[in-house]
Amino acid sequence: MLAQYLGEEGFDVDVAGSSSQMRARMAGAKFDAVLLDLVMPGDCDGLQLAREIRSGSDVPIIMLSGRDDVMDRVVGLEVGADDYIGKPFHLREVLARVRTVLRRRTVSNEAAPPEAGVLFFAGWRLDVERRAVTNPAGDEVAMSTGEFDMLHVFATHAGRVMTRDMLMDLTHKRGRDGFDRTIDALIVRLRRKIETDAANPSLIKSVRGVGYLFTARPETASGRS
Repeated sequence: MLAQYLGEEGFDVDVAGSSSQMRARMAGAKFDAVLLDLVMPGDCDGLQLAREIRSGSDVPIIMLSGRDDVMDRVVGLEVGADDYIGKPFHLREVLARVRTVLRRRTVSNEAAPPEAGVLFFAGWRLDVERRAVTNPAGDEVAMSTGEFDMLHVFATHAGRVMTRDMLMDLTHKRGRDGFDRTIDALIVRLRRKIETDAANPSLIKSVRGVGYLFTARPETASGRS
């Protein structure tokens, strides 16, 4: 049903009926977005598959599930999903969500000013134009659209306490519910990728009752060690 509807709306849709088929599709082609059901046949569920996809790709992921409570949505976001749609849903809503994640990614790619094309902090390299993040060892780290946008906001507001409202506005994460857990889930994922010890973060500090503080000082390319 979704494949037919999205196809009629101009999308080139490929369908995978199981986790193994999904892996084969992802290995053989490049996709602009993934719609992933939480419950699916195969050797793992949608959450595990989303985690696998996110470990090697920044493709936008939209989770679909019949369980639409807050905790399920938070878990989906924590493993790397960019959005979460509970069933039953209207086909037009899915279409709008797909267009939103694609538009957000395109706008983020085009909106960076030339002088801010590459940012450096704590040995990390954030290429805004390529939307690529490189760790101090020189390895590229895969990030979702939301994770990259969050890191970009932090890197350009280093040393400033950011409230959740500010982060939601700057990362365009103020959805239909606008609940703070979306931001918290993104930061949990981001800490796992950039912190030496995610349980005791040194780059993204929590400011109790207020929000978060990015402690890394901006560096210049010439000033890096």
